[in-house]
Amino acid sequence: MKKILSFDIDQTLNVAKTPIPDEIADLLISCLRADFAICPISGQKFDQFLIQIVNRLVERGATPVDLTNLHLFVAQGTQYYKYETPGKKLGPVELSVTKPTDKYDEKNWKQVYSYPLTDDQVKKIATALETAAKELGFWEEDKLQKGDTIIENRLSQVTFSALGQNAGTKEKYAWDPDCKKREKIVKRAKELAPEFDYEIGGTTSINAITPGMNKVFGMTHLLEELGAKKEDVLYFGDMTQPGGNDYPVKEMGIDTITVRSHEDTAFALRGILGVTNNL
Repeated sequence: MKKILSFDIDQTLNVAKTPIPDEIADLLISCLRADFAICPISGQKFDQFLIQIVNRLVERGATPVDLTNLHLFVAQGTQYYKYETPGKKLGPVELSVTKPTDKYDEKNWKQVYSYPLTDDQVKKIATALETAAKELGFWEEDKLQKGDTIIENRLSQVTFSALGQNAGTKEKYAWDPDCKKREKIVKRAKELAPEFDYEIGGTTSINAITPGMNKVFGMTHLLEELGAKKEDVLYFGDMTQPGGNDYPVKEMGIDTITVRSHEDTAFALRGILGVTNNL
Protein backbone atom coordinates (compact mmCIF):
# COMPACT_ATOMS: atom_id res chain seq x y z
CA MET A 1 0.00 0.00 0.00
CA LYS A 2 1.39 3.39 -0.96
CA LYS A 3 1.90 5.92 1.84
CA ILE A 4 3.06 8.90 -0.21
CA LEU A 5 1.43 10.49 -3.25
CA SER A 6 3.80 12.85 -5.04
CA PHE A 7 2.86 15.15 -7.92
CA ASP A 8 4.27 17.43 -10.54
CA ILE A 9 2.08 20.57 -10.65
CA ASP A 10 1.44 22.11 -14.10
CA GLN A 11 -0.45 19.79 -16.45
CA THR A 12 -0.74 17.26 -13.61
CA LEU A 13 -2.77 19.01 -10.89
CA ASN A 14 -4.00 21.99 -12.88
CA VAL A 15 -4.05 23.91 -16.13
CA ALA A 16 -0.59 25.45 -16.40
CA LYS A 17 0.05 28.33 -14.00
CA THR A 18 -3.50 28.37 -12.63
CA PRO A 19 -4.83 27.36 -9.20
CA ILE A 20 -5.86 23.74 -8.88
CA PRO A 21 -9.56 23.16 -9.68
CA ASP A 22 -12.17 22.35 -7.03
CA GLU A 23 -12.23 18.62 -7.79
CA ILE A 24 -8.47 18.24 -7.40
CA ALA A 25 -8.49 20.29 -4.19
CA ASP A 26 -11.29 18.17 -2.73
CA LEU A 27 -9.56 14.92 -3.72
CA LEU A 28 -6.25 16.04 -2.21
CA ILE A 29 -8.01 16.97 1.04
CA SER A 30 -9.59 13.50 1.12
CA CYS A 31 -6.13 11.99 0.60
CA LEU A 32 -4.67 14.09 3.41
CA ARG A 33 -7.44 12.92 5.72
CA ALA A 34 -6.87 9.32 4.64
CA ASP A 35 -3.35 9.79 6.07
CA PHE A 36 -1.49 9.93 2.78
CA ALA A 37 1.51 12.25 2.73
CA ILE A 38 0.90 14.58 -0.21
CA CYS A 39 4.13 15.82 -1.77
CA PRO A 40 4.05 18.20 -4.75
CA ILE A 41 7.50 18.53 -6.32
CA SER A 42 8.00 21.00 -9.13
CA GLY A 43 10.26 23.64 -10.59
CA GLN A 44 7.87 26.28 -9.28
CA LYS A 45 8.95 28.76 -6.63
CA PHE A 46 7.44 28.65 -3.13
CA ASP A 47 4.96 31.51 -3.74
CA GLN A 48 3.47 29.59 -6.67
CA PHE A 49 2.96 26.51 -4.50
CA LEU A 50 0.92 28.69 -2.16
CA ILE A 51 -1.11 30.31 -4.94
CA GLN A 52 -1.73 27.19 -7.00
CA ILE A 53 -2.18 24.56 -4.28
CA VAL A 54 -2.20 25.61 -0.63
CA ASN A 55 -4.58 28.56 -0.85
CA ARG A 56 -7.07 26.47 -2.83
CA LEU A 57 -6.93 23.66 -0.25
CA VAL A 58 -7.65 26.16 2.53
CA GLU A 59 -10.51 27.68 0.52
CA ARG A 60 -12.00 24.19 0.13
CA GLY A 61 -11.83 23.46 3.85
CA ALA A 62 -8.37 22.07 4.61
CA THR A 63 -7.44 22.60 8.26
CA PRO A 64 -4.00 23.26 9.76
CA VAL A 65 -3.97 19.62 10.94
CA ASP A 66 -4.68 18.47 7.36
CA LEU A 67 -1.79 20.59 6.12
CA THR A 68 0.70 18.81 8.37
CA ASN A 69 0.43 15.93 5.87
CA LEU A 70 1.30 18.29 2.98
CA HIS A 71 5.00 18.60 2.08
CA LEU A 72 6.16 21.17 -0.47
CA PHE A 73 9.26 20.26 -2.46
CA VAL A 74 10.06 23.50 -4.24
CA ALA A 75 12.39 24.04 -7.23
CA GLN A 76 12.57 20.31 -8.04
CA GLY A 77 12.95 19.48 -4.36
CA THR A 78 16.06 21.56 -3.75
CA GLN A 79 13.96 23.47 -1.21
CA TYR A 80 11.56 21.82 1.26
CA TYR A 81 8.78 23.42 3.33
CA LYS A 82 6.45 21.87 5.88
CA TYR A 83 3.56 23.28 7.88
CA GLU A 84 3.81 23.56 11.65
CA THR A 85 0.77 23.95 13.91
CA PRO A 86 1.67 25.97 17.00
CA GLY A 87 -0.49 25.11 19.98
CA LYS A 88 -2.59 27.29 22.23
CA LYS A 89 -2.97 26.74 25.97
CA LEU A 90 -6.40 25.85 27.32
CA GLY A 91 -7.39 26.17 30.99
CA PRO A 92 -5.36 27.29 34.03
CA VAL A 93 -1.60 27.14 33.68
CA GLU A 94 -1.22 24.24 36.08
CA LEU A 95 -3.84 22.21 34.15
CA SER A 96 -3.21 23.57 30.67
CA VAL A 97 -3.67 21.43 27.58
CA THR A 98 -2.00 22.22 24.28
CA LYS A 99 -4.32 22.12 21.25
CA PRO A 100 -3.32 22.92 17.64
CA THR A 101 -4.63 26.29 16.54
CA ASP A 102 -7.57 25.98 14.16
CA LYS A 103 -6.71 28.98 11.99
CA TYR A 104 -4.44 28.73 8.96
CA ASP A 105 -1.48 31.11 8.95
CA GLU A 106 0.85 31.31 5.96
CA LYS A 107 3.69 32.23 8.34
CA ASN A 108 3.62 28.70 9.74
CA TRP A 109 5.28 27.26 6.62
CA LYS A 110 8.85 26.51 7.68
CA GLN A 111 11.78 25.97 5.33
CA VAL A 112 13.55 22.75 6.30
CA TYR A 113 16.41 23.04 3.80
CA SER A 114 17.55 24.97 0.73
CA TYR A 115 20.48 24.52 -1.68
CA PRO A 116 20.82 27.83 -3.56
CA LEU A 117 23.00 28.56 -6.57
CA THR A 118 25.81 31.08 -6.27
CA ASP A 119 25.47 34.50 -7.91
CA ASP A 120 28.11 33.50 -10.46
CA GLN A 121 26.22 30.32 -11.37
CA VAL A 122 22.96 32.26 -11.80
CA LYS A 123 24.70 34.75 -14.11
CA LYS A 124 26.28 32.02 -16.26
CA ILE A 125 22.99 30.16 -16.67
CA ALA A 126 20.99 33.27 -17.43
CA THR A 127 23.51 34.38 -20.05
CA ALA A 128 23.54 30.94 -21.71
CA LEU A 129 19.74 30.73 -21.90
CA GLU A 130 19.29 34.28 -23.17
CA THR A 131 22.04 33.90 -25.76
CA ALA A 132 20.66 30.58 -27.00
CA ALA A 133 17.10 31.88 -27.28
CA LYS A 134 18.19 35.03 -29.13
CA GLU A 135 20.40 33.12 -31.57
CA LEU A 136 17.51 30.79 -32.39
CA GLY A 137 14.91 33.55 -32.68
CA PHE A 138 12.96 32.40 -29.60
CA TRP A 139 13.58 35.43 -27.37
CA GLU A 140 10.16 37.14 -27.41
CA GLU A 141 10.50 39.93 -24.89
CA ASP A 142 7.94 42.01 -26.76
CA LYS A 143 5.22 39.50 -25.72
CA LEU A 144 5.82 39.89 -21.98
CA GLN A 145 3.20 41.42 -19.75
CA LYS A 146 4.23 44.50 -17.78
CA GLY A 147 6.66 43.63 -14.99
CA ASP A 148 7.17 40.05 -16.19
CA THR A 149 10.49 38.43 -17.08
CA ILE A 150 11.66 35.55 -19.25
CA ILE A 151 14.46 34.39 -16.96
CA GLU A 152 13.84 34.02 -13.24
CA ASN A 153 16.22 33.20 -10.41
CA ARG A 154 14.46 30.63 -8.21
CA LEU A 155 17.44 30.40 -5.84
CA SER A 156 18.34 26.75 -6.43
CA GLN A 157 17.54 26.84 -10.14
CA VAL A 158 17.16 29.34 -12.96
CA THR A 159 14.01 29.06 -15.06
CA PHE A 160 13.46 30.21 -18.62
CA SER A 161 9.78 30.93 -19.35
CA ALA A 162 9.47 31.90 -23.01
CA LEU A 163 6.42 34.13 -22.55
CA GLY A 164 6.94 34.97 -18.88
CA GLN A 165 4.98 33.68 -15.91
CA ASN A 166 1.88 35.78 -16.50
CA ALA A 167 1.07 35.01 -20.13
CA GLY A 168 -2.33 33.55 -20.94
CA THR A 169 -2.85 29.80 -20.83
CA LYS A 170 -3.89 29.63 -24.49
CA GLU A 171 -0.73 31.42 -25.59
CA LYS A 172 1.46 29.16 -23.46
CA TYR A 173 -0.05 25.94 -24.76
CA ALA A 174 0.38 27.13 -28.34
CA TRP A 175 4.00 28.29 -28.07
CA ASP A 176 5.81 24.93 -28.00
CA PRO A 177 3.36 22.00 -27.86
CA ASP A 178 5.88 19.45 -29.15
CA CYS A 179 8.84 20.82 -27.11
CA LYS A 180 10.91 21.30 -30.28
CA LYS A 181 11.74 24.95 -29.58
CA ARG A 182 12.91 24.21 -26.07
CA GLU A 183 14.93 21.21 -27.21
CA LYS A 184 16.87 23.54 -29.51
CA ILE A 185 17.39 26.10 -26.74
CA VAL A 186 18.58 23.37 -24.37
CA LYS A 187 21.04 22.02 -26.92
CA ARG A 188 22.58 25.45 -27.55
CA ALA A 189 22.60 26.48 -23.87
CA LYS A 190 24.41 23.24 -23.05
CA GLU A 191 27.09 24.16 -25.59
CA LEU A 192 27.46 27.62 -24.02
CA ALA A 193 27.44 26.51 -20.38
CA PRO A 194 28.04 22.74 -20.29
CA GLU A 195 28.59 22.58 -16.54
CA PHE A 196 24.82 22.85 -15.97
CA ASP A 197 21.85 20.60 -16.72
CA TYR A 198 18.71 21.81 -18.52
CA GLU A 199 15.28 20.19 -18.24
CA ILE A 200 12.07 20.89 -20.12
CA GLY A 201 8.97 21.41 -17.99
CA GLY A 202 5.50 22.94 -18.05
CA THR A 203 4.40 24.54 -21.32
CA THR A 204 7.14 27.10 -22.06
CA SER A 205 9.76 26.46 -19.39
CA ILE A 206 13.32 25.22 -19.12
CA ASN A 207 14.80 24.63 -15.66
CA ALA A 208 18.57 24.98 -15.36
CA ILE A 209 20.34 23.38 -12.41
CA THR A 210 23.71 22.11 -11.28
CA PRO A 211 24.17 18.41 -12.13
CA GLY A 212 22.31 16.14 -9.78
CA MET A 213 19.97 18.83 -8.44
CA ASN A 214 16.97 17.52 -10.34
CA LYS A 215 13.96 15.56 -9.09
CA VAL A 216 16.20 12.62 -8.17
CA PHE A 217 17.77 14.93 -5.60
CA GLY A 218 14.33 16.09 -4.47
CA MET A 219 12.82 12.62 -4.27
CA THR A 220 15.87 11.27 -2.44
CA HIS A 221 15.49 13.99 0.18
CA LEU A 222 11.74 13.37 0.29
CA LEU A 223 12.40 9.75 1.23
CA GLU A 224 14.92 10.82 3.87
CA GLU A 225 12.70 13.52 5.39
CA LEU A 226 9.63 11.27 5.54
CA GLY A 227 11.53 8.12 6.55
CA ALA A 228 10.13 6.25 3.55
CA LYS A 229 11.22 3.77 0.89
CA LYS A 230 10.80 4.00 -2.87
CA GLU A 231 8.03 1.41 -2.81
CA ASP A 232 6.02 3.68 -0.47
CA VAL A 233 5.70 6.37 -3.18
CA LEU A 234 3.41 6.81 -6.17
CA TYR A 235 4.39 9.69 -8.46
CA PHE A 236 2.19 11.54 -10.98
CA GLY A 237 3.70 13.59 -13.83
CA ASP A 238 3.15 14.68 -17.41
CA MET A 239 6.80 14.99 -18.52
CA THR A 240 7.98 11.41 -17.98
CA GLN A 241 9.65 11.07 -21.39
CA PRO A 242 13.48 11.22 -21.65
CA GLY A 243 14.50 14.88 -21.27
CA GLY A 244 11.32 15.76 -19.39
CA ASN A 245 11.63 16.99 -15.82
CA ASP A 246 9.61 14.03 -14.47
CA TYR A 247 11.77 11.42 -16.21
CA PRO A 248 14.44 11.27 -13.45
CA VAL A 249 11.77 10.09 -10.99
CA LYS A 250 10.74 7.27 -13.29
CA GLU A 251 14.38 6.42 -13.98
CA MET A 252 15.20 6.07 -10.27
CA GLY A 253 12.62 3.27 -9.98
CA ILE A 254 9.71 5.01 -8.27
CA ASP A 255 6.28 3.83 -9.44
CA THR A 256 5.00 6.52 -11.81
CA ILE A 257 1.68 7.33 -13.45
CA THR A 258 1.99 9.38 -16.63
CA VAL A 259 -0.89 11.83 -17.01
CA ARG A 260 -1.75 14.39 -19.66
CA SER A 261 -4.07 16.58 -17.60
CA HIS A 262 -5.51 17.11 -14.15
CA GLU A 263 -8.55 15.13 -15.29
CA ASP A 264 -6.33 12.05 -15.62
CA THR A 265 -4.97 12.67 -12.13
CA ALA A 266 -8.48 13.08 -10.69
CA PHE A 267 -9.54 9.77 -12.25
CA ALA A 268 -6.59 7.98 -10.64
CA LEU A 269 -7.13 9.60 -7.23
CA ARG A 270 -10.79 8.61 -7.19
CA GLY A 271 -9.67 5.02 -7.75
CA ILE A 272 -7.03 5.19 -5.00
CA LEU A 273 -9.52 6.64 -2.50
CA GLY A 274 -12.10 4.05 -3.49
CA VAL A 275 -9.68 1.23 -2.76
CA THR A 276 -8.51 2.87 0.49
CA ASN A 277 -12.08 3.37 1.74
CA ASN A 278 -12.84 -0.31 1.12
CA LEU A 279 -9.90 -1.66 3.10
